[in-house]
Amino acid sequence: MAITDKIYVKNHRRIGSQLETRIPRSAFSGATLDLLYTGENLAKLDDATQERVLDFAEDFLDCDCESNPYCGHPERKFIQYLLDLRAGGLGAEAIVDIMSDDYLVTAYPGDVLSFLDNSVRTLDAMEDLASVEKNREMERRVGERKRDLL
Repeated sequence: MAITDKIYVKNHRRIGSQLETRIPRSAFSGATLDLLYTGENLAKLDDATQERVLDFAEDFLDCDCESNPYCGHPERKFIQYLLDLRAGGLGAEAIVDIMSDDYLVTAYPGDVLSFLDNSVRTLDAMEDLASVEKNREMERRVGERKRDLL
């Protein structure tokens, strides 16, 4: 299961109440994206919630794909966001706190930690493959990125 499947809308019941409907808990589900990011529903949200929802939309849902937001780019951008937070020295709990403050989305710190661990393991494998292939530039780049996440 991808980490983006484990990202949840914080206070989804309260937000659903403002929209006068039930919304799924998963932040990246199609129904959530449809409900939160349409103009008429966005206008029903209180100012603080509206601001965070707009921030999320600007940072992750902004692409020119015909199938946006169902093109996979929002999930990839969010994964990069998580990796950048880790590269900035934050641990799993701090990452959850930051994403909650920034975008009103949350996750279990254990899920974030597992994602980060799997990311390092994937980079280990990539580094080994680059070494076997004698691709020193790729080996160097992957090694740097891995060290950023450790």
